[in-house]
Amino acid sequence: MANYEKLIKRKRIRIGDISISYLIREGTHPENTVLFIHGFPFNKNIWLSQLSALPQHLTGIAIDVRGHGNSTIGHGFFSIDVFAKDLLVFMRKMGIEKAVLCGVSMGGYIALRAYEIQPEAISGLILSDTNSLADNNAAKQKRFDTIQSVLKNGKRAFSIGFVNNVFSQKSLAENPEAVDLIKSTIRRNVESSICATLLALASRTDTTESLKTIPVPALVIRGAADTLTTREQADILVQHIPDVTFVEIPECGHLPNLEDEAQFNRAMNDYLTRLALPGSGL
Repeated sequence: MANYEKLIKRKRIRIGDISISYLIREGTHPENTVLFIHGFPFNKNIWLSQLSALPQHLTGIAIDVRGHGNSTIGHGFFSIDVFAKDLLVFMRKMGIEKAVLCGVSMGGYIALRAYEIQPEAISGLILSDTNSLADNNAAKQKRFDTIQSVLKNGKRAFSIGFVNNVFSQKSLAENPEAVDLIKSTIRRNVESSICATLLALASRTDTTESLKTIPVPALVIRGAADTLTTREQADILVQHIPDVTFVEIPECGHLPNLEDEAQFNRAMNDYLTRLALPGSGL
């Protein structure tokens, strides 16, 4: 597989009340773009391998969601709806009429909400370790308890516990680079941003009803050892989206794009090849 990592550039753009930081690897057909959306509480750097592995004709962009990484916080009132609208404004500002959205965990929530708001802007969906359901009361309370813990004990203690839940046991033992990356990305966030995002996750809307209206092919990926997104939740996506491919990656937890980059990238590129976007030669 060709490696284009040296072509990845770090840039910023102003949209509304925030400055968005993003990575871009420009392809030979810039009208074909894959937009990568990270999960909570990470940043765009989790997608470096995927940007590098994209076919040469595709442009890849990974953004820092508002209040994460090097994107600014703005007004500070976070919701999945706000994140999705930021993404769509970013697309317009960048002159991107349509894009394949690739989101992991919270990034998948954002992608599904963006589809609901502006379906004509979406040419494909890659949904990794995510689901369409809103939090039930128990999940909401767990997020509220986490907010209290972050406020009391700080983000360092939070990052240690979070990392132990997000990776498979195999990854914790054998992939120290991925583990260190996630610890670093979590600690780059300020406590107020972590807490605001937890409230955004707890208050998100259920997007299950709109799944059956998705007109483009979708790829659903799940780490087989993921303890945060269940197989039953992934099955809801698979059962409701009309044109869907499901890939489960063995011995991976919640972040298979980091835990098994080769398998994730293979599934991603197989899907993108099947999309046969203009200029792909297919």
